[in-house]
Amino acid sequence: MIATQAKLVYQLNKYYNERCQARKAAIAKTIREVCKVVSDVLKEVEVQEPRFISSLSEIDARYEGMEVISPNEFEVVLYLNQMGVFNFVDDGSLPGCAVLKLSDGRKRSMSLWVEFITASGYLSARKIRSRFQTLVAQAVDKCSYRDVVKMVADTSEVKLRIRERYVVQITPAFKCTGIWPRSAAQWPMPHIPWPGPNRVAEVKAEGFNLLSKECYSLTGKQSSAESDAWVLQFSEAENRLLMGGCRKKCLSVLKTLRDRHLELPGQPLNNYHMKTLLLYECEKHPRETDWDEACLGDRLNGILLQLISCLQCRRCPHYFLPNLDLFQGKPHSALEAAAKQTWRLAREILTNAKSLDKL
Repeated sequence: MIATQAKLVYQLNKYYNERCQARKAAIAKTIREVCKVVSDVLKEVEVQEPRFISSLSEIDARYEGMEVISPNEFEVVLYLNQMGVFNFVDDGSLPGCAVLKLSDGRKRSMSLWVEFITASGYLSARKIRSRFQTLVAQAVDKCSYRDVVKMVADTSEVKLRIRERYVVQITPAFKCTGIWPRSAAQWPMPHIPWPGPNRVAEVKAEGFNLLSKECYSLTGKQSSAESDAWVLQFSEAENRLLMGGCRKKCLSVLKTLRDRHLELPGQPLNNYHMKTLLLYECEKHPRETDWDEACLGDRLNGILLQLISCLQCRRCPHYFLPNLDLFQGKPHSALEAAAKQTWRLAREILTNAKSLDKL
């Protein structure tokens, strides 16, 4: 048994050094290319409208403020400033979303975003995005990369297609620190020893983001309050939880396997599903020794089997917001196909570690 485990860990390390590192290098190169174009467009936007300041920055040859959705798809979060006069309201009526409401009607004129406040006192995510979309469209026509970049039509999101190969979504957002959403109040579960009180305090202090984007839990239900709502996002908190042991390495292997074998019609699976299941695996194996390099194979198998179970049940709860189903709106046939393909992958890795050479 131990010999089999050691063989799997050896093959996984080889897979990580060859396939995962090659994927990382290729994505890093793409990010540099894409960020040049996006920065140029956002500079033009800033000239027209100083309230939209680019928060995309290069630190140690890495770009902060950009999320990798897949090797050809990226999201840039553009942080807006001054949320001051609004109260954050998440009463659970819109899973995965919250609204920003004026704390006092008399403060309307004090807001930097006065023209985006609705009659009922909500700061409308949709109105801000619509204005931003107009500005980006104008900037695309003026910027020095106008020959290689164009707006993606037929969506209320702000998306750029670059060199016909890459899609970058630019999402206006507010950073919320020092508060924690009521809809995530059940975290951490009292009976689970991971991640421990110090890490919990760090994560909650890190806070979350409110994004102006279409919320998939609201698809088809567009009352005004819902289209004014902001989407909750916890990427910094999640990244902080995945520090230590072989967690990041495990995520890298999962993303590489997904990109190579689970990019299926109907797009049932993205890298965020992998990250979510990894967080649940951390709860199931709370001791740091469970995340030693020697356990990489066990953790990977556990996550792949959990993924199959979620795909078969057609439900994958968000880690912090369990009422939000990350498979909502995905075609059942696509989830079924993904379950079969994941099972084939898991079986191959489990029964023959050498198969990783071909995967």
